[in-house]
Amino acid sequence: MAGISTLLKKWTDTSLVLRILVGLIIGAALALTFPSWTFIGIFGQVFVSALKAIAPVLVALLVAASIAKAKGGLGARFRTVITLYLLSTLIAAVIAVCGSFLFPVTINLSGEAAGNAPGGLSEVFSTLLTNMVTNPILSLSSANYIGILFWAIVAGLALKKVASENTINVVSDLAEVISQAVRWVIQFAPFGIMGLVFSSVSESGLEIFTDYGKLLLLLVGCMLTTSLLINPTIAFLFLHKNPYPLLWRCLKESGLNAFFTRSSAANIPINMDLCKKMGLDEEFYSVSIPLGATINMNGAAVTITVLSLAVAHTVGIEVSLVSAIVLSIIATLGACGASGVAGGSLLLVPMACSFFGISNDIAMQAVGVGFIIGVVQDSVETALNSSGDAFFTAVAEFYDRRKKTVD
Repeated sequence: MAGISTLLKKWTDTSLVLRILVGLIIGAALALTFPSWTFIGIFGQVFVSALKAIAPVLVALLVAASIAKAKGGLGARFRTVITLYLLSTLIAAVIAVCGSFLFPVTINLSGEAAGNAPGGLSEVFSTLLTNMVTNPILSLSSANYIGILFWAIVAGLALKKVASENTINVVSDLAEVISQAVRWVIQFAPFGIMGLVFSSVSESGLEIFTDYGKLLLLLVGCMLTTSLLINPTIAFLFLHKNPYPLLWRCLKESGLNAFFTRSSAANIPINMDLCKKMGLDEEFYSVSIPLGATINMNGAAVTITVLSLAVAHTVGIEVSLVSAIVLSIIATLGACGASGVAGGSLLLVPMACSFFGISNDIAMQAVGVGFIIGVVQDSVETALNSSGDAFFTAVAEFYDRRKKTVD
């Protein structure tokens, strides 16, 4: 037993990022050497499933406990982080418009259209409102984070008003129990990443880079510009200091994991743990992180904009400057509702295409292309979105601390 305890201690003491990188390399090597060993992919499926299963309960308990225990002073930080989320998403859409004008791409639209997509913004927000008031138990079981946030806030306010301090402490203790369970699951991330990388490399190979290389380069280029230039610039305007050390940490500890899990929901516990390690206020980040998973959608805004403009270029539609500006706003609003629509950002492309009068049948073919390149597009998009949640949460708190120091 002593030997096992020593081994486990060495395992947990080793940097998680280093262990993940080792898992990544082993997964890629095994995929290239033994692609038929499909059982390795099970590690990835189990890891993502475990995080997805526990994340809704974690968010519900943490948000309810944080609201119940809040002593005030969070309002300014929430206003700041919401501003950061929405501003960065809008600018991401503008960057995607500029990129699409500078490097226009076309796609093959000869395939069959399939699937259903929301017809317009009204339908997107109707879905959001419906999800908000979904049965709380059903919201937990289906990982409907709009509903989870809504009912957790309601429960937190109710606890604050009528519950005793002992009851609130019980809820807080339950949240800490789930948090500890999450930390145990995260320790298995290297094996999960190994399985996920194995599946991606063995199944997809490098063909997607040759068939849709230009489209992928445009999408990834816009996302990297947003992540590496726009977001740090916004942070600098708020903090008046070099934001890159904070950005690198968020990309390394949150973005890397999100890239391979391709799930914002699965990355919520990772972001919670990162915020704790950065010394942020749990009452704040336990709400801002799941909120960011809903409305901080830089990558989704880029995907919606680039694909809809690619369709417009393909069918020969001239896009004016005014139309491009309106498209940026539509993409921003639509991206904020992506989490409430089955299929995420890709199924919001037809909504944006409808602004140009492009039929749903044609637009849905672009969605099909999106699913083909999704192994890269969705990975980068999730990494950008999820790392941005932790990044802007930290920026909002550091900005609040700076203001208090100046005052």
